[in-house]
Amino acid sequence: MLSGDIRYPGYLELLKAELVPAMGCTEPVALAYAAAKTGEILGKPPDRVLVEVSGNIVKNVKSVVVPNTGGLKGLRAAAAAGIVAGRADKKLEAIAEVSDGQRREIAAFLKNVPVELRVADTERVLDIDITLYAGPESARVHIAGDHTNIVFMGKNGAVIFAAEDEGAETPNQTTLDVEGIIGFADTVQLDDVKDLIGRQIEYNSAISAEGLRGDYGANIGKVLNSNYTGDIKIRAKAAAAAGSDARMSGCAMPVIILSGSGNQGITASMPVIEYAGFLKKSGEELIRALVVSDLITLHLKSGIGRLSAYCGVVCAGAAAGAGIAYLQGGRMEEIAHTLVNALAITSGIVCDGAKPSCAAKIAAAVDAGILGYEMFKNGRQFYGGDGIIAHGVENTIKNIYRLGKEGMRKTDKEIIRIMLDT
Repeated sequence: MLSGDIRYPGYLELLKAELVPAMGCTEPVALAYAAAKTGEILGKPPDRVLVEVSGNIVKNVKSVVVPNTGGLKGLRAAAAAGIVAGRADKKLEAIAEVSDGQRREIAAFLKNVPVELRVADTERVLDIDITLYAGPESARVHIAGDHTNIVFMGKNGAVIFAAEDEGAETPNQTTLDVEGIIGFADTVQLDDVKDLIGRQIEYNSAISAEGLRGDYGANIGKVLNSNYTGDIKIRAKAAAAAGSDARMSGCAMPVIILSGSGNQGITASMPVIEYAGFLKKSGEELIRALVVSDLITLHLKSGIGRLSAYCGVVCAGAAAGAGIAYLQGGRMEEIAHTLVNALAITSGIVCDGAKPSCAAKIAAAVDAGILGYEMFKNGRQFYGGDGIIAHGVENTIKNIYRLGKEGMRKTDKEIIRIMLDT
């Protein structure tokens, strides 16, 4: 795909829009961002807070450590952090800079200011609505559809801003397919992507190294490296899992997210980075392979949506397998079979929110991606008609869309009910 192809600018803009930095798990940080923006509008400390969120926000905030809060978890902690120490101009890095004094203020705020939580009656999966009260005054901010997509701002009953579209999740307008993605990766001008992908390599490698160095969550990355053989397959899984270990347990280092998720960003990148080092590939070869992995992750997620009961790292793990295949000279045939094989293995993994076990799911998803490619190299494959697998990679992907978006809606609601009961 040459730069004159009408798809070229769309693919490039999609990467620029998606590969952005975030500090901490994206849902609690999105909540902190909304709270910071609401506090900015109110202009004074609140004496009461109302947080209304969709069930999927509850699911992805309930059990994860909010960065820079001294180990606090959950929706109240995320809102308090945003109100006390958040910088709305930083968006998904809103609470990246929190002093020791502010951490103490966050703890005091939670003791002294009532924070009411409500599960919103909405069909939107990503919905955050915060109202702050200070005596007779109030301010409200509503985010919907995407983590930083503000659809309403108001103060004292007056509308400051109201979007026209009610915050429905905007579908990806760029037409993605596996063949087009490979063509783009083969021909993209390096100057168009090297800084973008270079930042992904830098940020995600750093948090992966921190996860392997420190003591985070269940230490899945460390367990893999210390209890198994340490070969490249293990190292690839451990590198991805370790980044999630750190991130889910409150590490304040930023990551480059993908499809709105840091875990997906780490999963799509770290195994490919590890394999590139092992295979002694050039910087250019790594960049092109990461373009494959990133765009295939977005392709797989585009028909499911940002949040679902379908675990997003399944998509990223399969895409990482595709990136690893690309590094080793694989193109359409190899990558298509890798994806179909991997998706056949792990598409039953559910998302039950952000928490330390995400790292173990990442390891399983990366393992499936690598196995999918190894199967092809050994002349083995899963066939159309086997379960949800269809004839052709794009038809299989359509089935994944159907499963993740439609088929698992009731599953998603039941997971949320279970989590609210525990």
